Amino acid sequence: MTDITLSFPEDRLAKLREMAAAYGISAEELVRASIDQLLGGPEEEFKRVADYVLNKNKELYRRLA
Repeated sequence: MTDITLSFPEDRLAKLREMAAAYGISAEELVRASIDQLLGGPEEEFKRVADYVLNKNKELYRRLA
């Protein structure tokens, strides 16, 4: 894994830390999760939602087949 350094204005860093605290995680974890979500993009989100719906309705689909 490679490290990178980011600079934030104090007010933005304070907001980032506040948001992270609300989730019970560190600011670094919040940034990492946000970047993961951004890089995953809509395609990954669609796949996740589609898998959820298919699994949730598996029995219904079996009965209709």
